[in-house]
Amino acid sequence: MSRLRIAVVSPFLDKRHGTERRVAEFISRLADDYEFHLYSARVEDVDLRRVVWHRIPELPGPHLLGYLWWFLANHLWRWRQRSRGNVPDVVYSPGINCLDADAVSVHIVFAGFREAVREELRLGRNPIAAWPRIIHRRLYYRLIAMLEPYVYRRRDLSIAAVSQKIAGDLERYYHSPAQISVIYNGLDTGCFSPERRESLRGASRRALSIGEDDFVLLLIGNDWKNKGLACLLKAIRQVVNPRLRALVVGQDNRSPFLALIAQLGLEARVQFCPPRSDVETYYAAADAYAGPSLVDAFAQPPAEAMACGLPVITSRKNGGSEMITHGCDGLVLEDPVDFMGLAEMIRRLANDAALCNRLGTAAAEAARQYTWERNAQQMRELFEHAAQRNSRR
Repeated sequence: MSRLRIAVVSPFLDKRHGTERRVAEFISRLADDYEFHLYSARVEDVDLRRVVWHRIPELPGPHLLGYLWWFLANHLWRWRQRSRGNVPDVVYSPGINCLDADAVSVHIVFAGFREAVREELRLGRNPIAAWPRIIHRRLYYRLIAMLEPYVYRRRDLSIAAVSQKIAGDLERYYHSPAQISVIYNGLDTGCFSPERRESLRGASRRALSIGEDDFVLLLIGNDWKNKGLACLLKAIRQVVNPRLRALVVGQDNRSPFLALIAQLGLEARVQFCPPRSDVETYYAAADAYAGPSLVDAFAQPPAEAMACGLPVITSRKNGGSEMITHGCDGLVLEDPVDFMGLAEMIRRLANDAALCNRLGTAAAEAARQYTWERNAQQMRELFEHAAQRNSRR
């Protein structure tokens, strides 16, 4: 019996980045079982000897124009392949990349996201210099939200939501009649483990000039406003503990947060660090993870921190909080802007080593089940179901 031929429609594939990493991880594990045809502009960290890459040239310029080009071009490239007899059994898309997908992974519902950021994107709330960027984002988000119902309201579709939160958004905004499976992200438990964290801890803390008695909170992400950095800073100010420090990793505009840090008098307690490929070094330096996200489909860093054996605080607005049983293997902040509630959680962790150890040990145990192998097996089931439906049709 011939292998299923699966067309993967994704502008980029790269294990270093969120959505693209999910796709690259399951392809690397299923490439011996399926004939993958990648319709992408760029591919990184995928063994191209095991797949067929149909390279689609990129269009330089603003992201919106690049997306429009990509959306039209991938349909044209795949139509040409079909005309030559290369007909896939399943067309798969991570997000809204085409209108004819048989299986889709959903990590964000833009109809809901636009509501969440509407106030932030009002021109009157931003300096004039930022207006071109704001207008560009509004147009892009509006375009994707306009395309979503053409995909998510189809019955002949298999959907993999990255969390129950996203599955709920699909039902809320589109009453999606498609079959929805919740497939959580995977974790590299070889890279992220209590043992590896312990082996790196001493050297990592020395490299970051962290004192032996310091209690370090870690936050990782590029959109610091959405990751809840302001709430975290306000919470730290409420905790009367000279040992408490924050390590903020990522890339974003520091200016508004530096102003808040100065206002709160936290200059000596907050350290900004750049992203790095061996991110486990930062987990090793930390004593706890604190990420009160305003909205997140599934934030990967809290899950990685759990796998490392760190006690984790995240918000209910993070779909990854579904992995956590509050008080047993982590702490969940119900309101992501409740800095007083966050401060109390931080205070408990900083003052109770036994609680940290108990939560960290339980977190590592809970995280062990969320492997990339499990993720790939669930994606296999998604593809098989889509192929069976197509064959019957």
